[in-house]
Amino acid sequence: MSPDALAWRVTSGRWRRVYEGVFQTLPGRADWTTTATAALLHTMSGGAAADAALRGESAAYAWGLRATAPPIVHLVIPQRRTVTRQPGLVVRRSMRWDDLIDDRAFPWRTTMRATVLDVASAGSALDALSIVAKAVQNELVTPSELLAEITARGGHKHSRILRPALSDVRDGGQSGSELLYIRDVERAHGLPLAVRQSPSHIGRHRLHDNEYVEQKLIVEVDGRLGHERWSDRVNDGRRDRQLLTSARLTTRVFFADVNIQPCVTASEIAAILATRGWRGRPRRCRRAGCPC
Repeated sequence: MSPDALAWRVTSGRWRRVYEGVFQTLPGRADWTTTATAALLHTMSGGAAADAALRGESAAYAWGLRATAPPIVHLVIPQRRTVTRQPGLVVRRSMRWDDLIDDRAFPWRTTMRATVLDVASAGSALDALSIVAKAVQNELVTPSELLAEITARGGHKHSRILRPALSDVRDGGQSGSELLYIRDVERAHGLPLAVRQSPSHIGRHRLHDNEYVEQKLIVEVDGRLGHERWSDRVNDGRRDRQLLTSARLTTRVFFADVNIQPCVTASEIAAILATRGWRGRPRRCRRAGCPC
């Protein structure tokens, strides 16, 4: 089409110019996917093969890992390319282009494993643990795939935490807070090994975060954003009472217990275990002032 033909469609209100070379027919959709697709088309060079893709939070939203659309569009292009900056777009270049892109999903985006690790690198250690646990437990990616991606990158911002945590995720840890309980409370202080996601059929079928079978002690880990509604707490209380009929005691730990004061929490759990037959002793961890 000639420049005059394009200009006429815009001035007549039939089309809207989104970016240079990218137009939207009117009336059209105004959702995030439309915005991201327009940004993707603008960033691509126009060659036979795609050479731009969604990454980070944008790819996570496209994959369904995030429930809220990001305010800006995050993109990745091959290292050899350069693009002009545009408001609302963040573009990075990568030397691993061929390994990063999922060639079956559209809008083009980074692979699930690359997306999970990109998002994990943008937040705290707890955020990283949470997104990894969610992706693995929902069977969107395997621990082996994530470990291979970390190796291909030559490491990760949270490698020291993610590498050992991935084996815990495989064994049943479902959230960042649960993984912190396993690592910083139980393992760091030499507590006995609990069964993860232990089933029970009292009342109705449920899975418990951690069960110390010999001591008949269940430790539920309530994360920052979970168990907040009144109905949740009512159901939790009913479940705890039902378990007492089988002599299984339930105690609950919260985000601050595993993230801010894991040593105190370990000491308290050890004391409960001792009253229920555990003959071991908790050990001091590397944290200064550990009371165990």
